[in-house]
Amino acid sequence: MANQSTGLTRIIKAAGYSAKGIKAAWRNEAAFRQEAIASIFAVIVAFSLDLGLFERLLLISSVMLVIIVEILNSAIEAVVDRIGSEYHELSGRAKDMGSAAVFLTILLALFIWGMLLWSHFMR
Repeated sequence: MANQSTGLTRIIKAAGYSAKGIKAAWRNEAAFRQEAIASIFAVIVAFSLDLGLFERLLLISSVMLVIIVEILNSAIEAVVDRIGSEYHELSGRAKDMGSAAVFLTILLALFIWGMLLWSHFMR
């Protein structure tokens, strides 16, 4: 059934659904909790370093991207698990691709952090 809400009501409902999604990820996904805690520390480090606005923005957005991709991966896993618990090649492939997306995003974040910290401390 399509959502009939419009305007501010739709925005408020969407924010509520988003909050439910974040709570569900926190409650049910250990990887999300670990990455969220690591991201909090990373943001603290990003603000404690003497960096320009652009560099700080890159550092923070890279860890936020990891969180976003982890939530999408968790959503894929939830849908696959909802369909059934028996093994199916396509289900396994979907879960593996979601995991690969998280892995590549973590590598990207590590690369960004490494390059910026290297350039910052090797001036």
